[in-house]
Amino acid sequence: MSNNIEHTMQFDFTKNKEDLTKTILTEVYNSLKEKGYNPINQLVGYLISGDPTYITNYNGARALVRKLERDEILEEVIKSYLEIK
Repeated sequence: MSNNIEHTMQFDFTKNKEDLTKTILTEVYNSLKEKGYNPINQLVGYLISGDPTYITNYNGARALVRKLERDEILEEVIKSYLEIK
């Protein structure tokens, strides 16, 4: 943290949101894989339908994924796929 009180600090919420989304999706993916599901198919089913039962309760994955809005997840996935920052 800067000791200079003459300048206004800015918080980059976008980066924080990207990190949170990636962390949650990684944890959900790993939980689905550990339970023997195809994680990609299950996540796609959830994103299309909004039905949280596509996501296992194992390791709290269902509660984790519901912390994110589906449109925010899709936004981050598309940005990552297209390598847009």
